[in-house]
Amino acid sequence: VQLVESGGALVQPGGSLRLSCAASGFTFRSYAMSWYRQAPGVERELVARIANVGGGTNYADSVKGRFTISRDHAKNTVYLQMNSLKPEDTAVYYCNAAGYVLGSRRDYWGQGTQVTVSS
Repeated sequence: VQLVESGGALVQPGGSLRLSCAASGFTFRSYAMSWYRQAPGVERELVARIANVGGGTNYADSVKGRFTISRDHAKNTVYLQMNSLKPEDTAVYYCNAAGYVLGSRRDYWGQGTQVTVSS
């Protein structure tokens, strides 16, 4: 199983970035996909989630209206479009896949990609 994030960068406040997470080694369409983030000294927090069926989404209040999560089943990839970025969005962003195999929960994580918002 692999989740490989990309797209992190240094960006100015008000700028945009699109993160990508390429998945392999499991049945992508069967898993809910999420983006989490963790800033130094802070617990990892859920940023956005997209369901495996129906494409329903939910977002942290802090990013609603600015971030959009989407998934492409043909490419086994999940995206996070981030607009109007703020310094407080600075963190390592992690991709997560969550699902069930034979009744047992499975959670997979990527290695993270750094997003820094600063002038």
